[in-house]
Amino acid sequence: MEIERKYLIERSKIPFDPKDYPCRRIEQGYLCTEPVVRIRRDNDDYYLTYKSKGLLIREEYNLPLTREAYTHLIEKADGHLITKDRYVIPLDGGLNIELDFFSGYLDGMIFAEVEFPDEAAANSFQPPSWFGEDVTCSPQYQNSTLSRL
Repeated sequence: MEIERKYLIERSKIPFDPKDYPCRRIEQGYLCTEPVVRIRRDNDDYYLTYKSKGLLIREEYNLPLTREAYTHLIEKADGHLITKDRYVIPLDGGLNIELDFFSGYLDGMIFAEVEFPDEAAANSFQPPSWFGEDVTCSPQYQNSTLSRL
């Protein structure tokens, strides 16, 4: 189960240098968007992911892929490939901000995502002051939707 909130971020409002934190390079494509079936390269790891319908709470299953399987499947992806650098910034209470800087056709877009252990924690979350609009419940900001722009 994935329980997360997503926020738009303005680069000028980030109060630190993201490069001071660990970063992963992510590339992902979508084989299907209803239901979501995604393939992802996360640095040197490869996954096939199924996500159920939903916005704040969704089922999510990750299956490992080989590099060869990923290379084969990425050619079958619909829409655009999404590429982003993900910085992981710790928050109080054992939470992390996953700060995504998109490149390619989404260059300039920045999201912050925070995953939670349960729905109550997600609903009571008070975002840092530099977070922008909460787009958790806006389907147009799901990566699967953005891949079809």
